[in-house]
Order: sequence, then C-alpha cells, then structure tokens
Amino acid sequence: MIYIIMGVSGCGKSALGAFLSDKLGWPLHEGDSFHPQGNIEKMARGEPLTDQDRLPWLLKLHEVIDRERSSSSDALVACSALKRLYRQILLHGSKALASSSGPDQDCLPASFPDVCFLFLYGDYNLIQQRMVARRGHYMKADLLRSQFDVLEPPSDKENVLPLDIRRSITDMAMEVDKHIISVKSSPRPVHI
Repeated sequence: MIYIIMGVSGCGKSALGAFLSDKLGWPLHEGDSFHPQGNIEKMARGEPLTDQDRLPWLLKLHEVIDRERSSSSDALVACSALKRLYRQILLHGSKALASSSGPDQDCLPASFPDVCFLFLYGDYNLIQQRMVARRGHYMKADLLRSQFDVLEPPSDKENVLPLDIRRSITDMAMEVDKHIISVKSSPRPVHI
C-alpha cells in the first residue's frame, strides 16, 4: 500500500509522515527533498511555483511511487499534490500529461486500489499560524495563499482519506490504521 500524504504547505504532512513511518516501519519519501534547487530558491524568495516548475518534481515522485508499487512495498510519500493533474502525474507519470491535453482526458484511472491519498485539510488561519511558528523551512508563510488558490480537493474517485488537521497526529494515525486494516482485509489486485 502506498499512502500519499497531501495538502497545502504547513498542514502537517511531514509530521504525520514521520509519525506513521516510525509506527508502521514503512519508508517515508519526503517530497520536499525531491525539489530541484531552482524550485527551493524560488520558494525561498517568496515566489509561487508554476506548473512547469512542479513538473520535473512530480515526475521524480512518480518514479518513486511506481518503484514502490512494482515491488509491492508499503511506503509513505509526503507531497502537496494540490491539483487533480498533479495527482494524476504522481500515479501515471508523463502519460497523465498526454491524457490531459488530448481528447481522451478521462482515459486514465483516477486512482489505484493500492494507492491512497491522505488529504490533510484545515482552515487557512490555523495553517498560517503554524507556518509562521515553524523554523528552518524554505517555504514562507506568505506563499500559503497561492497554495489555497490552486488547491483542488480530491474527489471520492481518487481513493482519498480526508484527515482534519485540528485532530492530533495520534488520532489521524489511528484513522490511517483503521484504513490499512480495511484495505489489507479485502482482496488486493496485483499491479502490472
């Protein structure tokens, strides 16, 4: 099973990912560490990333997800995945780009049974307070509005487990545990 922990910057993706990684013994692939240096410098200057900026980053994360799925491994990936297209790139790589611009826009599946998005959602003011309080991160709090502006919350078709960030990390992890148990107890298709 692959869990992609998603949401705007400052919602707690890394904290929940680290907690789940320790608890489950699964590897955590931290999306921030896959950004090209140019993206990091741009965000540090307070400039929002464009779709073009994000594309190489998303394709690298797709490779990680695809590798973990191909080996039938359990893993966690922390990635903002703000738009539906970004989530499709994470699942399908460059095929999602060809599909999004062609007549067969919906020919790729919206989800895989062995990949689940954990959507960390919360109020702008709460997340902004968290971002102002955190230290040592290149993403500045004044970029939060741009993240909310592009956010397309995932639909049920995308195999999503929404998690309210007002809850404790322990509570959210218990919700993920319940989800893992329900997934592992149902028959699982083989990834080809």
